[in-house]
Amino acid sequence: MPPRLAADRLTIGEPTTPTERDAPARDGLEVDGTQDATNDRDGVTVAGAETDGDGQLNAGRDAPVGGQAVLEGVMMRGVSNWAVAVRKPTAEQLAEGERSPEEAALGEVEVSAFPLTSALKRHRILRLPVIRGVVALGGSLAIGFRALEISANAQLPPEPRPGESGDVADRGDDADAQQADEIPRAVWAGTIVVALAFAIVLFFLIPVGLTSLIKDQLGSSFLFWLIEGVLRTSIFLGYLLLLSRIRDLRRVFEYHGAEHKTISCFEAGLPLTPTNAQRFSRLHPRCGTSFLLVVMIVAIFVFAPIGLPAWYWLVATRILGVPVIAGVSFELIKFAGRNRSRRWVRAVMWPGLKLQLLTTREPDLDQLAVAIAALGAVLARETPGALSAEDLMGVEVVA
Repeated sequence: MPPRLAADRLTIGEPTTPTERDAPARDGLEVDGTQDATNDRDGVTVAGAETDGDGQLNAGRDAPVGGQAVLEGVMMRGVSNWAVAVRKPTAEQLAEGERSPEEAALGEVEVSAFPLTSALKRHRILRLPVIRGVVALGGSLAIGFRALEISANAQLPPEPRPGESGDVADRGDDADAQQADEIPRAVWAGTIVVALAFAIVLFFLIPVGLTSLIKDQLGSSFLFWLIEGVLRTSIFLGYLLLLSRIRDLRRVFEYHGAEHKTISCFEAGLPLTPTNAQRFSRLHPRCGTSFLLVVMIVAIFVFAPIGLPAWYWLVATRILGVPVIAGVSFELIKFAGRNRSRRWVRAVMWPGLKLQLLTTREPDLDQLAVAIAALGAVLARETPGALSAEDLMGVEVVA
């Protein structure tokens, strides 16, 4: 885990009236002066966006912003900053232990902003194709787990100081009176190691191991890597289908949809309000879900030239080949994001976009407000449209 970074923190109240929710975007949140937020379903075309077959909007351009859903919140990242917005539970909700979606919207939104310095800007060699993808993904993983840690800690009750009452509902408003309990950093470090090991075993070692059981019957390297690839992709799809049915992950998937809608709203140049963002599709061409599907397919072609060596070489290549596969897949997903308007690119992207139906859900206005708070914290510190070529050097962001 990277060392803890200094952060600017801001706690904002939840807008409780339609007027507050639909308030105009703050200065700095508009792009290219576009203000046309009229409903396109009434026949008015929104500049910077187009309507899909479901009547929802899709942005027509790519911007160097990305994000990730976390527990009751969203992480957003830009070129030189990233931020996490989390809706914290109220004292009553902490006492009850469970909360409905309506109750969850009552908590305050806490925003934490952090500086971001990519290694891609410091070392020219790291900006080479494929290599830059590996470095960018490593940085994204570090930020992603840090954001999850922040969101998880935000859901914990505060820890009273020695000699004070542990009743959360009776605590005062003094911020120094109590210190929030936090999950130990060693636990998070162990979680990262276990998660990465689990992914490698499930999606790479198990498919090659199962296919090796019938290697002698196949007698063909072509059939071997084809069956292994189909098996790997099937395991991946089954894994996503299983996750989509877990009830406790539903709100995370809703925040995932809120993240996509907010980024698309910004890319289209509309003011960042929950009602504007709600009109956009919850599917995004630079989504990590689409990226993982590309990884499964690229792996088939990367492993094909290896043939049928001894079992220990098969295992070694599946582990050592992961960075290469990730780097190539990253280049493909970035290309698709930049060329999303081309018809053939859309056709290739279609399976990945539809796969996002499993990992996203339609968010409500309160969840969109959280995602907008996270992106607003990033945009308050930088303006992607006004950045120079030097500022954008080495910038690689996946939504």
